[in-house]
Amino acid sequence: MEKEMSFEEMYNESLKEAKLDKVVTGKVISITSKGEIFIDIGYKADGIIPKEEYTEDDVNLLEGVKIGDEITAEVLKQNDGVGNVLLSYKKLKSAEYKKDLENKIKNNEIIQSKVSEVTDNGLIVEMANTRIFIPYSLSAIPRNEDKQSYKNKKVSFRVIEYNPKDRKVIGSIKSVVDEEKKQKEDNFWNNIQVGQTVKGKVASLSSYGAFVDVDGVQGLLHVSEISWVRNVKPSDVLMQGQEIQVKVLEVDKENKRVKFSYANKGPNPWDNIDERYKVNDVVKVKVAKMMPFGVFVELEPAIEGLVHISQISEKKIAKPEDVLKQNEYVNAKIIEVDKEKQRIELSIKELEGTSDEYKEE
Repeated sequence: MEKEMSFEEMYNESLKEAKLDKVVTGKVISITSKGEIFIDIGYKADGIIPKEEYTEDDVNLLEGVKIGDEITAEVLKQNDGVGNVLLSYKKLKSAEYKKDLENKIKNNEIIQSKVSEVTDNGLIVEMANTRIFIPYSLSAIPRNEDKQSYKNKKVSFRVIEYNPKDRKVIGSIKSVVDEEKKQKEDNFWNNIQVGQTVKGKVASLSSYGAFVDVDGVQGLLHVSEISWVRNVKPSDVLMQGQEIQVKVLEVDKENKRVKFSYANKGPNPWDNIDERYKVNDVVKVKVAKMMPFGVFVELEPAIEGLVHISQISEKKIAKPEDVLKQNEYVNAKIIEVDKEKQRIELSIKELEGTSDEYKEE
């Protein structure tokens, strides 16, 4: 007497006639309250994709899917135990992602992904079930930057070592950063011209000026090109990290050197000096610098003139300090204006004994 087959055995026997492909495509016919998605795959039984087979790391890979949409999925079982074909969407996508990742690695392409973990030794990026390790030496993270802030941050990198069997997959952000930097630098030197006005960032300050970064290239902004005012400190005008407009003064492409002028420096105050100051004008000036041969006096913040020691007093003096004090304000008479040489000479002694209107207030 033959043994009677169970329903499941009879069902499985009926399926032997038509073996399903590993990957099937069908239309969504229903979505249950549990999130199960049923699709018509043109087979004796419908396909079912449980919620856990289309979600990954709490991400819904089929977000927005609706009845009538077409879905391609991978067959896990021809019979899930209740008569449906068990399907997985995430497994199919994972295989596609894996292939895509391997193609990117093979072609040395730039990959973008979020950092999933920050360890003591580097960053971890997980893609297509592959853990990619980016050591800090290849992360391009500045030393003073908080490494923990990189968690969940999207980064661009290349895989420089791929050995999945030994679970050794190494990535490098630095290689991407270095390449981008070189491209910017090449573009800068290929296009920069004297007279151009460009946007840059103050990289550092010193007593003699500032270095301004323009597209990864640092050029010198000498203190004399920051302000027309003499003896000004670069830190009095600029701050590190400040974005400024600079004008290109000199370009040496062979030695990779460039010099800038501060665009906000303004017009040269000596250009119309002869309109503002004339011979025999009496002006109030500030004693700016004592020298053995006389004193430099300030007529305005960017304009200085010289009072020779012979023009300080009718009395014979050994040094300017015998009569004047540093930062003292005095009245002086202009005796020469040389616009081309940017020189003004003045006399204090010519006002000695004159009316009170010329005396120090």
